[in-house]
Amino acid sequence: MMGAMDQLEPIEKANVDELRALQRDRLRRSLKHAYEKVPHYRKAFEAAGVHPSDLKELADLARFPFTTKADLRANYPFGMFAVPMEEIVRVHASSGTTGKPTVVGYTREDIETWSAVMARSIRAAGGRSSDIVHIAYGYGLFTGGLGAHYGAEALGATVVPVSGGMTERQVQLMCDFKPGILMCTPSYALVIADEFARQGLDPAQCSARVGIFGAEPWTESMRNEIEKRLGLAALNHYGLSEIIGPGVASEHLETRDGLTIWEDHFYPEIIDPQSGAVLPEGKDGELVITSLTKVGMPVVRFRTRDLTRLLPGTGRAMRRMARVTGRSDDMLIIRGVNVFPSQIEEILLKNDMLSPHYVLEVRRDGHLDDLDVLVERRVEMQAAAKTAVERDVERIIKGTIGVSTKVRVVDPGTVQRSQGKAVRVIDKRPKT
Repeated sequence: MMGAMDQLEPIEKANVDELRALQRDRLRRSLKHAYEKVPHYRKAFEAAGVHPSDLKELADLARFPFTTKADLRANYPFGMFAVPMEEIVRVHASSGTTGKPTVVGYTREDIETWSAVMARSIRAAGGRSSDIVHIAYGYGLFTGGLGAHYGAEALGATVVPVSGGMTERQVQLMCDFKPGILMCTPSYALVIADEFARQGLDPAQCSARVGIFGAEPWTESMRNEIEKRLGLAALNHYGLSEIIGPGVASEHLETRDGLTIWEDHFYPEIIDPQSGAVLPEGKDGELVITSLTKVGMPVVRFRTRDLTRLLPGTGRAMRRMARVTGRSDDMLIIRGVNVFPSQIEEILLKNDMLSPHYVLEVRRDGHLDDLDVLVERRVEMQAAAKTAVERDVERIIKGTIGVSTKVRVVDPGTVQRSQGKAVRVIDKRPKT
């Protein structure tokens, strides 16, 4: 018997006119909700000289102000919430550019919406209520694990909530439970493949027929390698915690031609990252998203900083986005963790033995990215203190940002000086 969630939802069969009418209606309500309930939006709208009632057509959204990560941090922790705390049932957070994380809040209704868009994403990727789903995304404040978990459960599938790490055990459970679907970051999928091989097993014999991979940008060549090694269809998935978490856009098993954006919940625009002007469909730029149905924390024109382009829908009226090619800011994603050079700079500057001259080197060891931090010592620092300082800074970076690094204290004058904007990141990963 097919479960109810195995079928297409009515909105997925809607034509463009029906979809646009629904979006217009939901957008008006969402703007009004944000304006009336979130002081930040009232101030921002007033400063821009707009009112929710000014939205007559979808194109009018371009008159409204952007929301950035900086706005979310300025309202830390709960200032962006549109409902009283007793209505918030869950809080997640992602690392921000400086010490403060970006906090997001969900009402019970938001959790239901999130579960529904994730169930739809898993179904689009070929998942069914009869599937066993092995989830190796991290659980916790990161939205990946719990987002995937609730979605798979809403689909009616059997969830194996393994979380990340303990790769030996992951492989044992995959061999014993025989999941049809694997959900993790693309880089971790290759680590799992390596562990199969290390145990003398053929990774291509892995039972999963589909992998749903997201949380970090990856290339077409990486997709080919994962598919070849694990013998599954590797599908791209897109989301971000500020919008909802995973479940914003998903690739379809049949078409594999970009990610369908669930436009009944998330309204996409592409802008020129420099001017902020809205660009036409098909042009490359920065993705901006407005939530249409979020209650606890609506977002208006959130600048994702992800570079992509919008494409017409295939099989649905909802538009697709091309795979993310990069960022319009300097954020790095190391093993699924967001890292900003400014976060590391802040930590280095707190140590009076270190100078402000530093560079971050990203290397690839096997399939995983490693981050090296090269920082110059001050002249007065004793050479004997070098190792202790390196360990100490590594510990603070791990404890604050959550990423393991190798810190190397180098002699004064080692790090190249720049004439203009300092080059903070040197990418030593092999070009694919």
